[in-house]
Amino acid sequence: MGCLLDLPGPEASGVGTDLPSEKECVKCIYRNDNCVGRMNIDLEDLRAFVATAEMQSFRAAADSIHLSQPALTRRIQKLEATLGVSLLERTTRRVSLTAVGRDFLPRARRLLDDLETSLLSVREIAERRSGLVSIACIPTAAYYFLPDVISAFTEEFPAIRFRIFDAGANEVLQSILNREADFGITLLGADDPDVTFDPLIEEPFLLACRRDHPLAQQESVTWADLAAHRFVTVGRTSGNRLIMDLALARANVRPRSFFEVQHLSTSLGLVEAGLGVAALPRMALPAGPHPSIVTLPLIEPRVTRTVGVVRVPGARRAPAAEQFYQMLLSRWRDNAGPAAPRP
Repeated sequence: MGCLLDLPGPEASGVGTDLPSEKECVKCIYRNDNCVGRMNIDLEDLRAFVATAEMQSFRAAADSIHLSQPALTRRIQKLEATLGVSLLERTTRRVSLTAVGRDFLPRARRLLDDLETSLLSVREIAERRSGLVSIACIPTAAYYFLPDVISAFTEEFPAIRFRIFDAGANEVLQSILNREADFGITLLGADDPDVTFDPLIEEPFLLACRRDHPLAQQESVTWADLAAHRFVTVGRTSGNRLIMDLALARANVRPRSFFEVQHLSTSLGLVEAGLGVAALPRMALPAGPHPSIVTLPLIEPRVTRTVGVVRVPGARRAPAAEQFYQMLLSRWRDNAGPAAPRP
């Protein structure tokens, strides 16, 4: 274990100490008082040192952190004794830093800043236990996976509320760019320079048809096979439609649309009524055996979509939202299996 304060060796200050070298420090926790395992540094000692170093005055530093001057002096002496080095040079008129003190000052500031940041984050999480996590999400992902993650999260933070804006891929992306949600789950954004896109799962488009449909007995269906059947598709503003159109244009094949709807659930309803067949992403299909609908692999070409999380880089999010985001990534990646056809 390396030394927390990473102080330079004794030659840097001229002080005769037995500080370990960087190589020795890995093992010295058992035999050297200068290692982290045996240090007992009070954070108030660090604050006293930083205040004195910045103000170059014991009196001004004592006033700034609400200590008496003798108490301030004792804290700095205790810190120097713990570290085994002199950090300050004292004269009758002024206080200045030793060579080790100059090197240690930015490190001490960083330690105090990191601690303050961590404490504020913990406090904010506690304050946000009755707060709100806002998510923009495509409907299929909201139905397929989001409830499980929310259920696990609310077991730990039962008072946090959720606002879910379920909309199309374009609307989800736009809501993130407008800072209307903490993050989004969508198909678009991988090529947008204004957001980050963390892919979660890649899934294929499958054919959905009734069990009594002529195609239902095949092991797989090509896109060209659909030319002879009534095809149900989603509108041109849909992210799913964009993905299919681009893939099929490269393959120079395109089924003739007979019905055009705005939502995948509507197309599935038309299929169930026996009005046509539809290409749907795996998450939009029934999770188990369906009494009247079967799904088949769609090949030549195999069209897939990638679902991911989009966020605006650098945007400040509440700790509760950040914690939910991390849980979402972990659980989705742990549970998302290969995109196989459903029965």
